[in-house]
Amino acid sequence: MNQPSTITVSITRTVKPGCEAAFERALHEFVQRSLVLPGQMGVHIMRPAPGSASREYGIIRKFANRDALTEFRTSPEYIEWNGLAMELTEGSGRVEELTGLESWFTLPGTPLRALPKWKMAIATFLGVFPVATILNLTISPAIRPWNFLVGNAVFNASVVALLTWVVMPVITRVLHSWLHSDEMKTSP
Repeated sequence: MNQPSTITVSITRTVKPGCEAAFERALHEFVQRSLVLPGQMGVHIMRPAPGSASREYGIIRKFANRDALTEFRTSPEYIEWNGLAMELTEGSGRVEELTGLESWFTLPGTPLRALPKWKMAIATFLGVFPVATILNLTISPAIRPWNFLVGNAVFNASVVALLTWVVMPVITRVLHSWLHSDEMKTSP
């Protein structure tokens, strides 16, 4: 049975020294072939910064639903790619399903990690409540006479902008050890 919600998967692989060019070629070829598979909604590749010592690649893939992800993982294209990637990288890589808000809860320079939804909900509430309260007290009186849709768009754009660039980065830093406490318990 098809599930309506999209699924985003984060894959992190560390390329073996000296295999970077071969990995890049193989990755490019695989992405081109795999995007025609059913249920593919896109892929984003994060490469190491030029001049850095990092050999870690991040691959974010989005699927239309769980069935599309399952079909992808059992496809000949993926099985062939996975075998080649194992030869060119250290270990099997890290694979995680993302729920969508991870970018708010991840410090810059660290990989995206799936977090418990209840923790993300609490942290989001701690950001949204004061922002919405302050904006209701400050800009709401000024935009109340405006057309409802325009005023609502300005209000909500203000909430999103403040959360994305001001409030959630602060909350992420302040709550980092609590948000990631499950990871810290399981890491070696």
